[in-house]
Amino acid sequence: MMNGKEWIHENETLEDLQLNGLKLLQKKDGFRFGMDSVLLAHFASIRPDETVADFGTGSGIIPLLLIGRGKGKHFFCIEIQKELAEMADRTVRINSLEERMEIICGDVADTELWLPSCSVDSVVCNPPYGIPGKVLASPNETRAISRSQQENALDRFFHSAFRILKGKGRIFLVYPASQMFSMMIQLRKNHLEPKRFRLVYPYINRPANLVLLEAVKDARPTLHPLPPLIIYEDNQILTNELKSVYHIKQNPV
Repeated sequence: MMNGKEWIHENETLEDLQLNGLKLLQKKDGFRFGMDSVLLAHFASIRPDETVADFGTGSGIIPLLLIGRGKGKHFFCIEIQKELAEMADRTVRINSLEERMEIICGDVADTELWLPSCSVDSVVCNPPYGIPGKVLASPNETRAISRSQQENALDRFFHSAFRILKGKGRIFLVYPASQMFSMMIQLRKNHLEPKRFRLVYPYINRPANLVLLEAVKDARPTLHPLPPLIIYEDNQILTNELKSVYHIKQNPV
């Protein structure tokens, strides 16, 4: 593994993920990964021998977190923004993961150009949350594209996922809880059956703000709700479960 200093460009930082020595390049002023990516990597039940596609990989954070947790063997990381894809490729080289992570610069809707039908075991996706016209646009273009959902984005993502997934392959997502129903409709429209979901609450007495969801290609309709995931105690300290996700020492019960 390289020290990474010679790979850092202006307006970038090299972050230590505190996970098996893995490091991540990020823009100082652009989109930076958050807790949703960490939660998705923890939630996704991906086996060590699986081939995985990451839709909208950004900095490549989710494949890195999965690798750090012993999940997945080979990753196709698709990112439409050329600048982010180039930065993610440098992150791959810094971590000496060229044989496990392949960065593809292109539109998720065009996955047939790179991946054959029925060729991957799982898809992970942290799609853009913003609905055009309903959120304030970011003055930073990279951040705006990463956060704003383009028209029919979910339908395009799910159509591509169905095409490249093997039979009974799975897609793992994190999405706003308030839009969970519309997401499930789009999944079913593309023959991806929602199977497991877990609501994420900032506090035990607050409404859920995120949902973690697994859907299976061509599966029978049976939905399994999981116990809620609470982020903070009343004193704004991470709950023990969140500390375990971040590999932080837990408080005595």
